[in-house]
Amino acid sequence: MLMYRMIRKRRRSSVTNYRKRISSLKGGMLRVVIRRSNKAIAMQVIEYHGEGDRIIASANSKELKGKGWEPRCNIPTAYLTGMLLASKLKDKKLDYVLDIGLYRPVKGSVIFAAAKGFKDNGANLHESIDFDNARLSGAHIAAYANKDGAKFTGYAKSGFDAKGIDKKFGEVKEGLSSK
Repeated sequence: MLMYRMIRKRRRSSVTNYRKRISSLKGGMLRVVIRRSNKAIAMQVIEYHGEGDRIIASANSKELKGKGWEPRCNIPTAYLTGMLLASKLKDKKLDYVLDIGLYRPVKGSVIFAAAKGFKDNGANLHESIDFDNARLSGAHIAAYANKDGAKFTGYAKSGFDAKGIDKKFGEVKEGLSSK
């Protein structure tokens, strides 16, 4: 006799991995949820409640425009978004666990750059993240822009110099870490 097993809608559409979600909720820690799109990076600190999750703080890479940064979906923007979220938190002493959802954990990815920015700004994230500081600051983007500046017309249209992205990164990082 064959039995049909009903698969939940959010799992069928590849939105939620319920096994990972249950195991992260058993720890009782707040979750730092990181999601990326082609143009932006969104981060949220979420607390579990039986009737539904509650968002404690959130940050989007588009908020960095007010800080003097041109938001794109790249490693320096992800790092600064993580720093922005940590600066919004009132109590950084709480314990946080990383929730990357259905993204594959690839070393050096945008997701882990955001987590490193969150951790470097004083939040107690229970993850060990190693990252090359030259890539975090965008030195690799600046080197490529110096070699072939024609590929960075999107930055040029908005008045942002991609050749000096690592210097601008330092200024914005200093403004976020002082809070």
